[in-house]
Amino acid sequence: MPDQPTQPLTPPPLARAGGCGCPWHARRSFTGGLLALGVLGPMPIWAQDGVRGDVGRQSKFTKLVSADQVEQASTQQYGQLKREAFAKEALAPGSDPQVVRLRAIAARIIPFATAWNGRAAQWQWEINLIRQKDLNAFCMPGGKIAFYAGLLARLQLSDDEVAMIMGHEMAHALREHARERMGKTAATRIGAGLFSSLLGLGNLGDAALNMGAQILTLKFSREDESEADLIGLDLAARAGYDPRAGVTLWQKMTKAAEGAPPEFLSTHPASTTRIQEIEAALPKVEPLYAAAPRPPKRYAPPAARP
Repeated sequence: MPDQPTQPLTPPPLARAGGCGCPWHARRSFTGGLLALGVLGPMPIWAQDGVRGDVGRQSKFTKLVSADQVEQASTQQYGQLKREAFAKEALAPGSDPQVVRLRAIAARIIPFATAWNGRAAQWQWEINLIRQKDLNAFCMPGGKIAFYAGLLARLQLSDDEVAMIMGHEMAHALREHARERMGKTAATRIGAGLFSSLLGLGNLGDAALNMGAQILTLKFSREDESEADLIGLDLAARAGYDPRAGVTLWQKMTKAAEGAPPEFLSTHPASTTRIQEIEAALPKVEPLYAAAPRPPKRYAPPAARP
């Protein structure tokens, strides 16, 4: 029998990541000149902007629903998912080598999450593995992450490729894409008249909470996916994972979709355009990877199954 549903992952002390608003950024032009002259050494990883300049502000629709309520609904849905997996003996125990692997990778990425969303510092992060053949992974609002065994085994993912997926999925949660989609849906249902005011939005919050059971089925926009790709590359690179793995990952995804597209690709379209976008972003994240400490241990993927 597998272990009981796991306790939340406790991340290591938070690191300062790019865009932190520290005094370094206030004097960037001065230090940039010194760097160009070779007076200073390489810029600290937390002070490098990475892709921040390519990511716009969060959608105003996120303000139409309560973040607390969305995260509460997510926690409830995630708990139900774990209970159902446990009942089917599909929830991998904490001692499973792939669970150890996933949590080790997450522990390296999580410290950089707060640069994208300050709420992440209070999230009770959880990382679990579902022993099912699905090619799927997700990160729900509030830092609730799940990988499916089929994704790791069938694609034979390296640690770098796992980090690309994990960073991408974390980015959806950090940028509150689900909350944005809920806000749009709830506002449409209740009436466009509420758009002009941020007061008296209790009904919108209730509507979002009632959508908790649908969090896992929300479809993100192409813009959301592109944004998650960029931020995922940034997060993984800062954590010491090679961002070039983003290209090999999506090559594998494309090949996996040659038959019937797996569930993971139903909301994560793989295409040559997407790979080209990742390649175009590499010059901005490769310096982050170059400056980052490397993971002390590498893990192998699970045995491939026919």
